[in-house]
Amino acid sequence: MSDLSIELHWHRAEPGFQPGGYSAEHVVRYNNSYEVQADAAPDWGGKAENTNPEQALASALSSCHMMTFLALAAKANWPVASYHDHAVAHLGKNPKGQMSVTRIDLHPVVRFDTGFAVEDKKLEEMQDRAHRYCFIANTLAESVEINIL
Repeated sequence: MSDLSIELHWHRAEPGFQPGGYSAEHVVRYNNSYEVQADAAPDWGGKAENTNPEQALASALSSCHMMTFLALAAKANWPVASYHDHAVAHLGKNPKGQMSVTRIDLHPVVRFDTGFAVEDKKLEEMQDRAHRYCFIANTLAESVEINIL
């Protein structure tokens, strides 16, 4: 199958390296061209304007779910005009007592071309199918609760 990669670069900006005395700010490079400033979550000393790994995980799940939904909707001849999601990663302790992303909530809103409508039940079924076929959801299936609201 495929091997997909990123490049990550961090360097210490402070003179010393002590617990709580260094920045975790770093750069993640995609496809050798696009860079994202990343950091720890603000609760752990990161800058709020940078993305953090927990947001990136929610983004990966949301993006994968959307692409899976779009593929299924296209096969069903549903003319999707737009798709919007607000994904939220929730932190907490997992069953082993470790800090973890314990739940990710997706809030997809799908709009169709004018004149096309789908019953709510059919839309929910399609969202459920997208969840079951999503690569990232299947990767997280054993450890993270995923809700599609």
